[in-house]
Amino acid sequence: MDKDTLLSSFGKWISPINFDLLREQVESLKLDYYTKKLTTESYLKLMLLAHLDEWDSLHEMSDALVDEELQKAVGFQSISVSQLSRRNNEIPSDVLASLFFDLVGRIKTFHTDFKTTMPLHIIDSTTIPLNIRKYQWAEFRKTKAGLKVHLRLVMMDKHTTYPDQLTMTGAKEHDRGQLEVLVDDPNAMYVFDRGYLDYKRFDLMTDDGYFFVSRVKKNTVTRDICEFDAGDEKNILSDKMVWLGTPQKRAENAFRIVEVKDDRGKILRLITNRFDISPKEVSEMYRSRWAIELFFKWLKQHVKIKTFYGVSETAVENQIYTALIVYCLHVLIQLETGSKSKVLQISRWLKRLVWKPSYQWVRRLKDRTVP
Repeated sequence: MDKDTLLSSFGKWISPINFDLLREQVESLKLDYYTKKLTTESYLKLMLLAHLDEWDSLHEMSDALVDEELQKAVGFQSISVSQLSRRNNEIPSDVLASLFFDLVGRIKTFHTDFKTTMPLHIIDSTTIPLNIRKYQWAEFRKTKAGLKVHLRLVMMDKHTTYPDQLTMTGAKEHDRGQLEVLVDDPNAMYVFDRGYLDYKRFDLMTDDGYFFVSRVKKNTVTRDICEFDAGDEKNILSDKMVWLGTPQKRAENAFRIVEVKDDRGKILRLITNRFDISPKEVSEMYRSRWAIELFFKWLKQHVKIKTFYGVSETAVENQIYTALIVYCLHVLIQLETGSKSKVLQISRWLKRLVWKPSYQWVRRLKDRTVP
């Protein structure tokens, strides 16, 4: 009998999680030392289901335990809201972060099946507004609070993307200060927007062998060195080697500026330190930024990330890391089954079949004729 036959779809979905790593950390930190029911593992399972079903509150999480299958999955029949709240604040976010990065490592093992010589790493941030009265630790103005998630998204191909690195800061933190953390692989091509414009950083990246494509602001001063053949593509307006900045404050390296017209007729000035690719490739690399916009849209619309179950910094970070774990689990089942279904469709089918035998869900994913 296939080892997955007796698993529920939920069991199959969470099976890539390194529970041995989790138990090691729980033992080391004595996280379950005084816990009788809501262990760290049970807490994780409840949080993943909360994201999957988009539960609105800890009260809804507690009420969900009327489901006998859920009771079997977590090992108890009921839990109070106060217990849920306490665990949400007690469990260190580093524990969940380690599980997220372990899943990222599992996703990366599938890279051997792809022929991309230089994968795209797309960098951007999203701001999550918070209530200043409840989240004073995240204050960035007198009347506002907010958290900014700076994230790097790997684009394996047009069907498969996944987050592999992130930092969380206050909303007032500038984006370009995070490049030092998010740029660490010289074998990747980095794509980011004009919010990361930094002459010194561009020089450092170039000197250290990192390649990038970004966008420069309209008022960015450039001085032409030479012009290249822009080719026959209608949307490519020019292709030049330039000095970046004024004589008093400029980058030390020469860069390439490609001017393109987007689908709405808007002219974009793209900067890169690669001279070995066509202007069309530069344009297409920058257009790949849409992938991270879609990812942030998915996070805000299909898991619980706009409102939080707790008000402490730890509770908020735990909710964000478990949301990212949800996405990685979707990607892993997508890769394992070779499914061409989108992550949203995978999630919808899982919701309907969550306690059904896993083969029903997997069969659905493998059936490419399913709309």
